[in-house]
Amino acid sequence: MRSPVPLGSITKPSCPSAVKDHPDLLERVDERRLPLFLVVDVEGPREAEPDAERANPEGGRARSGGLATCQSHGWAGNVNTGRVNEIKRPLAVVTGASGGIGAATARRLANEGFEVVCAARRGDRIAALAVEIGGRAVVCDVTCAQDVVSLAAEVGQRCDLLVNNAGGAYGADPVSAADLDQWRAMYEVNVIGVVAVTKALLPALVASQGQIVVMGSTAGQVAYEGGGGYVAAKSAVRSVVDTLRLELWDQPVRVCEIAPGMVASEGFALTRFGGDRAKADAVYAGVAQPLTSEDIADCVAWVASRPSHVNIDRMIVRPRAQAAQHKVHRVFG
Repeated sequence: MRSPVPLGSITKPSCPSAVKDHPDLLERVDERRLPLFLVVDVEGPREAEPDAERANPEGGRARSGGLATCQSHGWAGNVNTGRVNEIKRPLAVVTGASGGIGAATARRLANEGFEVVCAARRGDRIAALAVEIGGRAVVCDVTCAQDVVSLAAEVGQRCDLLVNNAGGAYGADPVSAADLDQWRAMYEVNVIGVVAVTKALLPALVASQGQIVVMGSTAGQVAYEGGGGYVAAKSAVRSVVDTLRLELWDQPVRVCEIAPGMVASEGFALTRFGGDRAKADAVYAGVAQPLTSEDIADCVAWVASRPSHVNIDRMIVRPRAQAAQHKVHRVFG
């Protein structure tokens, strides 16, 4: 009998116990997004199916212990060893993965077949997330040079997808009353952090013909009152993305910015207003359906699943209730 087992649930499929614990090991449902998958037949010898014969020209009959038929979609060759030696999953790195959009993106990519390196400052949260999705956790503050070096060392020579998600907004003062420390902090995490991580992982991305997805914001497309520091930082992010795409024109790396509008994500508004729950809740008051973190994770997964010759330069995503940065439909009472 064959039945699909989610790849993300197997942390170390190369271990012999993985086959024992998951005798029907794997048939990936959506092969578009997973360059390599295995089908293990544990029923014993029988006539090979036509597809299995094509994937395994040296013999289609099951061996003792099961037949591992490896079908390649561009990254690996065929394998028939009589046992499962290794499952190579595409590798994704998600920064800011400890909550909100980052955590949702890590979960979604793992569900799509990626091995996910979860990077963030809050080690306890990413450790739990990594266990949940069968990924890896790396404590990393993207504004710390040594942390970024350590992240690159953990990732190694292959990176198929980098999601530069770490960022944030601090304060909502007018420019005339700007807290310059908050402005510096926003620039460091939103801009310098993106550049630092991209620079560190770029060799691995080029080697893997990978993709860079940067989490921007509609604040980087249109200014609004009280958003000066965040608008400035996300506008700089937009410029970094466009410049990087031009500079990598002859390299096999795609570059995309996803620019969300109003997202009721965990902690974003609360952080912006220094823990003031009333101010944070007021941002979404009366809006029937603001975007969720899972909505943005869905966008990341869609962009990452396009064919390698297709580049989505920029995706602007708003809830239906938000026609523009300053025009939001709210219903009270």
